[in-house]
Amino acid sequence: MSLLANGSKAMDVVEAALELGVLDALEPAEVTVAEMSTRLGLVPGRLYKLLDCLESLGLVRSRSAGDDPFLARYTAVSGLKEAVLAVAGPGALERDRDKYPWRVLHGNLPEVLRGTLSIPAGDFGWPPDETQLAGFEQSMAAGLGPFVETFGSHAARLFGTSAFRLLDVGGGDGTLAAALLPASPALQVDVFNLPAAEPLVDQVRRDSGHEDRLGFVGGDFLEGPLPRGYDGVSLVRVLHDWPVSTARALLQKAHEALEPGGRIMICEEFRTPERLAAQFFWSYFLMGVDACHSRLYDIEHYTRLLSDTGFVEIAVLPGPVEVITASRDG
Repeated sequence: MSLLANGSKAMDVVEAALELGVLDALEPAEVTVAEMSTRLGLVPGRLYKLLDCLESLGLVRSRSAGDDPFLARYTAVSGLKEAVLAVAGPGALERDRDKYPWRVLHGNLPEVLRGTLSIPAGDFGWPPDETQLAGFEQSMAAGLGPFVETFGSHAARLFGTSAFRLLDVGGGDGTLAAALLPASPALQVDVFNLPAAEPLVDQVRRDSGHEDRLGFVGGDFLEGPLPRGYDGVSLVRVLHDWPVSTARALLQKAHEALEPGGRIMICEEFRTPERLAAQFFWSYFLMGVDACHSRLYDIEHYTRLLSDTGFVEIAVLPGPVEVITASRDG
């Protein structure tokens, strides 16, 4: 609880260590306070206290060299700089999230929970209106790296080597779809999203150079059936935004749209302790929005839904985020 109470101060320490080069100095070999202070031009006694803060956070380890603290040897835990860049670097997803008007909630949660305060619809509505859509989709695209990596590592199994038509349901501005195309030359992807997203997909299509393989179909997956004629349907970071009944209905629509043998692919940040920590922001932010929620479910939750809906040959493919794949029964 003490660390939580001092969270902003902890990030101040971490960001200073990144900016000053301390994180670089700590990797890969052990280094003393004296060596580091000379190399970086820092006051030794003050650097020692910064390193003590980092050690208190569990981010560095020290090895004593007697009574002189300046001769203690420090090293970073594995992957520290990469992790810090992910949350505090110039292009960090956490920084991107701060563009949202969540500050209206800060210090006012009792009023939010009593229903007397909400995120103003003009700042964030669901579905986003045309003025909000570009920013929303840009934010969603910022976190697609792990999803692209997983799909890329399993491209042959998911899409094969012959012609394959994929409908990416709720596919944002097409960033994910465009990223899948280079590894699968026979793949064609249509993004299925709200009609207002079409100009965004058009721009990604032009920028990616895949104008003949990246398409768009406008619609609302909550209101009507999904388009037919596709070999596969993908749902990437879609189902967790909706109640279980809505997710089940969407899987049923996918089952009805696919021909026998057609493939469905579900890729989410499935529930783990580490992902729950990253999920904190969205759970906090969406307390002020009643139109949708964001809840992480474990993999077994989705495999049960797929089985209940009539899908077969259910498999979980590993990666930075897992992909669940299944086939429409005959």
